Amino acid sequence: MATRFGAWGDCGIVSFFDRNRPMQLTRDAAPDANIITGLAADGLRIRERVYTGSLIVSADTVIADWPVTRADALTPAHMLQAAELAPQIVLFGSGDSLVFPDPAAFAPLYERGVGVEVMDTAAACRTYNVLLGEGRKVVAALIVGQ
Repeated sequence: MATRFGAWGDCGIVSFFDRNRPMQLTRDAAPDANIITGLAADGLRIRERVYTGSLIVSADTVIADWPVTRADALTPAHMLQAAELAPQIVLFGSGDSLVFPDPAAFAPLYERGVGVEVMDTAAACRTYNVLLGEGRKVVAALIVGQ
């Protein structure tokens, strides 16, 4: 396939998938961490438990029944719950599609110097798992089952 850089092989893209070599799988270093293992339209699975409403999750805490169901309803009081977990970064999952809430809702995080990323909930779940796997102190505030 050609790109504006020429053929894929000419633009410095490295493929990490090689059918001729077996893929190395390693056991999760933190088996007790709250890893998101599934997402569907009506719920989210953390380890083996299914949650059907919005929630806040960190490596060792799940705040279920978080009352946020729409990004435009997010308030600083809602994000204070995430800030109290003392994260380095908070991922806000806005539901099925990307919706940016009022930036003032993130004031409790900004005041503490916490990074904030807004994305749809599926992307936030994937990013949360990656950052958790890197050992980062990450919290995801997720709108689920809208």
